[in-house]
Amino acid sequence: MDKHTQQDVNVVDKANPDLVTVLGQVNAFDTQQWQRYIEQEIGFVLPPIQRQWLVNAIDRTAAAHGLSILQLWRQLPSNDALRQQLLDKVLIDESRFFRHMPSIEFITECALRHQRLSLIDDSIDETFRIWSVGCASGQETWSLAMSLASKQLVNYAVLGTDVSQKAITKARLAQYDKRQKTLIPSSCQQFIYPLHSETVPDQSTVFDSSIVESTINDTQEHWQIVPTLQQYVSFALHNIIGQEPPTSDLQQVIICQNMLLYFRKFDQRDILNKLSEQCALGGYIVLAPGEALFWRPSNMRRIAHPKINAWQKISA
Repeated sequence: MDKHTQQDVNVVDKANPDLVTVLGQVNAFDTQQWQRYIEQEIGFVLPPIQRQWLVNAIDRTAAAHGLSILQLWRQLPSNDALRQQLLDKVLIDESRFFRHMPSIEFITECALRHQRLSLIDDSIDETFRIWSVGCASGQETWSLAMSLASKQLVNYAVLGTDVSQKAITKARLAQYDKRQKTLIPSSCQQFIYPLHSETVPDQSTVFDSSIVESTINDTQEHWQIVPTLQQYVSFALHNIIGQEPPTSDLQQVIICQNMLLYFRKFDQRDILNKLSEQCALGGYIVLAPGEALFWRPSNMRRIAHPKINAWQKISA
C-alpha cells in the first residue's frame, strides 16, 4: 500500500479525532493495522500466508468506491454497508460438498436414531435440528440436507450461518457449478437439477452482481438444489463472536469445521462454550479432526471415534 501518499496519511479528521488515533504513530497503512481491525470486528486472525489476500481486498474495496485507503479507513466506523463489503472480500467463502464424509455419516446416523426415538417417546421433539456454523457458500449445509433426505428423513431443519453476506447470498441461491457436482455421491444426485439458459437469478435480490454474471455466462454448467429440499434449509448472517445466537431453538447437532483455526485459543474456547449452550442435552458438537483438542468442558464428553472429532452434551 505504499502507493498512497504521505500527504494522504497525514490527513487528520479534526471533527472525529478518535477515528484516526490509530494512525498517529505510523506513516502509512500497514497490513498489521488492518489485521487488527479484522480481528476486532469478527475475531479472525488472518495467517501471514493470507496477507496479500487482505491487501487485495482492501485495495478492491477502496477502488470500487473511488476512495483512497485512508478514506476507506475513516468511513468504515460509520458505514455498515462498506464495512460488510470489505469483510466479504477478506473472507474466503469457498467450501466443498461432502467435505468430510465421516462427519456427514455420523450426523445422518444421529438423525436416524433421533427419528426412531421420537416415534416411541412423545416428549422428544420430532424435528432434528442442525446448525452449520461458518457455512461459507452453503456446501456443507446442503450436503447435510441431501444426506438426511437420502435416508427419507423429513422432520429436520438445517441452519447455515456465516459472517459474510456475499457467502450467505450464494448459499441461498443454491446454485453451483459443474465442478462441484462431481463431489456429490450418486445417492444424492437426485436432489439437484441442471439450470437452463433462461434460468437466471433475480438481480434485485442478489448482493453481488458477479453471481449474476457468472450464471448468465455459464448457465449450462450450473445446477440447482431441488425446491423440495430447500424447505428444510435456512441461512442467516451471523457473527459468532459478537452476536447472540441466531435462533432460540436448541440444536441436536452443531457442526463447526475448519473455522476455529482462524481464532485465537481464548476466542475458540468462548465460541465453543457458546455453542455448547445452544446444544440440546444429548446433542453433539462436531469439529474438524484435530481442532480444539485443548477443550475440556465439564458438561460435554468427547466421543470415542477414529475418524471424527465430536462432543456430546451430558449435562446442562
